[in-house]
Amino acid sequence: MTDHPDKLRRSLNVPLLTLYGLGVTVGAGIYVLVGATAAAAGAYAPVSFAIAAIVVAFTAFSYAELSTRYPVSAGEAAYVEAGFSSGTLATVVGLAVALSGLVSAAAVSLGAASYLHELTGASQTFLTVGVVVAMGMIALWGITQSVTVAAIITVIEVSGLIFVMVWGFAIAEPAGVALIDIVPPLTGGHWAGIGAASLLAFFAFVGFEDMANVAEEVKDPLHTMPKAIIWTLVLATLLYIGTTTAVLVAVPLGTLSASAAPLSLVFQTAPEGVRQAFGVIAIVATVNGVLIQMIMASRVIYGLADRGHLPGLLSHVSATTRTPDVATCAVVAAILLLALTFPIDALAERTSQIVLSVFVLVNIALIRLKLRGPSFGAHYHVPMFVPVMGVATSLLLFATAFL
Repeated sequence: MTDHPDKLRRSLNVPLLTLYGLGVTVGAGIYVLVGATAAAAGAYAPVSFAIAAIVVAFTAFSYAELSTRYPVSAGEAAYVEAGFSSGTLATVVGLAVALSGLVSAAAVSLGAASYLHELTGASQTFLTVGVVVAMGMIALWGITQSVTVAAIITVIEVSGLIFVMVWGFAIAEPAGVALIDIVPPLTGGHWAGIGAASLLAFFAFVGFEDMANVAEEVKDPLHTMPKAIIWTLVLATLLYIGTTTAVLVAVPLGTLSASAAPLSLVFQTAPEGVRQAFGVIAIVATVNGVLIQMIMASRVIYGLADRGHLPGLLSHVSATTRTPDVATCAVVAAILLLALTFPIDALAERTSQIVLSVFVLVNIALIRLKLRGPSFGAHYHVPMFVPVMGVATSLLLFATAFL
């Protein structure tokens, strides 16, 4: 079947989509959250990441089914519209997803500009604009090209985590906890801290759901989407647990818990060149986050417009690049506005709550679709308990966030 010239091009395979998912998931969490989880869970921080992975898995499998039922852009909006038969609720969900991406990209662009400022001394405002515009141009280039760039950056980013593990386990002098101390006793008050840290660790896994928003550009969604979602979750979990353990072994717990840049602590006694190399990787990771969130948000806006929920101009697709050019330009402008004029910290604190709310609605939508009976057409299937547990775990985490 050939692509329609006015629609997006289906060109993403399992490796590219998995790297896209890893890029948006890994970059948003592990580079900053190890210290916070260690502050809450102490030496048991790796266990918190394992618990978070189990919680996220339920909603991930719900997305695997829904993304094959409805392999379109603005995936969450399409799922909610199908499950609740409400265009208004679908629009609200789609805009919430896009907003979470815009806020995340704006915050990350400020972080990237800050890292670059330390290296170059250039104006942070200038660097912020430069990062956002440069990533916007890559996003406009074409989905295969932009996701390929993101995939290459993701390989660098993941290589940085592997570098942390190798250095922490094999090269750095062990100044932290012993490996045997990372396994918690089955009972005791420490589980309260592990539970609190699991909430933080959960936010490090947020990002896999963005894969649903490029489903309209995926080859063979029936087989590609579930495989890529599962691979993303498995690889991110292994990277998180391995990296967290390596940092705990190499860095004193008190020092680690107080740090906002925990991974760099592993290289405190490393040669200057090693420290600088890891600093460059950290910059690359943050820039990658801007690009991937930009791709996601533009596809959500395009998908909403294509189904009549937003002005039709936003559904325009470039005849040359086959990308949603108007939606991408609108996303670039919105990210710049947020990054340069709004208090990002206050907005960013609510991004996770927005995502959890979307998770609840998406899982309920799948429950309602399943209750209606068998669906027509081939798609990936999960048992009913999966979305039920997805709702329960998401609500529990949502409630915990306000305690």
